[in-house]
Amino acid sequence: MTTMKLILTQEVTGLGTSGDTVEVKGGYGRNYLLPRGLAIKATRGAEKQIESLRRARATREVRSHEEAETVAGQLAGLTVRVPARAGDGGRLFGRVTTADVAAAVTAAGGPQLDRRRIELPSSIKTTGEHTVTVRVHPEVSTRLTIEVVPV
Repeated sequence: MTTMKLILTQEVTGLGTSGDTVEVKGGYGRNYLLPRGLAIKATRGAEKQIESLRRARATREVRSHEEAETVAGQLAGLTVRVPARAGDGGRLFGRVTTADVAAAVTAAGGPQLDRRRIELPSSIKTTGEHTVTVRVHPEVSTRLTIEVVPV
């Protein structure tokens, strides 16, 4: 099995954040990370380029940690209702997506969230209360209870 050394340009759940140098299996790197622009091959030129990304990330993280705590506090006291089309018995036509949750949080008066930072427990296909996890910062995550209501 071949492995390749890559530098992440964006955060990849379970792998690392932008600027991290990782070693992954060849197929994962060639077929997933590189085509989607999530990583670049680790070369000397890329190392220099990525060093500036690391410095920028370090300055952002210092400021954003306090902001993340504030956002997590705002989310904790929020009641979020996600409207969805449902049939008899509370079964949804389709499912609730992370984009739906992000839009519902904003509509409820909460902060604007990136849908990629919202983790659903599994496919939400029924009405009622569900708990989702929001990764506000690499070190700060909070649980949010959403209520799926039929339209």
